Amino acid sequence: MNICFLSNYLFGHEQDDTGNEFKIEIRIGNQPSRARIARFLKAGKYVERVGAGAPMYVVAVLEYLAAKVPELAGNAARGNKKTRIAPRHIQLAVRNDEELSKLLGDVTIANGVFMPNIHNLLLPKKVFIDSLVEDLKLKE
Repeated sequence: MNICFLSNYLFGHEQDDTGNEFKIEIRIGNQPSRARIARFLKAGKYVERVGAGAPMYVVAVLEYLAAKVPELAGNAARGNKKTRIAPRHIQLAVRNDEELSKLLGDVTIANGVFMPNIHNLLLPKKVFIDSLVEDLKLKE
């Protein structure tokens, strides 16, 4: 996972399907404090000792998630021709991304509905389809 420290504002330019360029602005807002994260790590009793780099790494991961999830959910909303991000769009964004799906595999997103999926056992078998095609050829 590519983790980088993000500034308060991320600006970029993208093009939509028609080729029109538009500006993207994602505001991260207040960044979590390194000292507060260190305090939570120590109070949580996850380990006996917390290194100096651990809180910075956690802050970087939180900033990455705070930028990545809204970006992917916005793309999903735009794909559904909506202007607002709904829980359904967050669900689609998380489940379609390999890293986020692995990270949030056991998480239930409220009002996220379900992912469209048909189990392989429910799909028609190729042998059955081939026999139907042969029957149609014999009748002709």
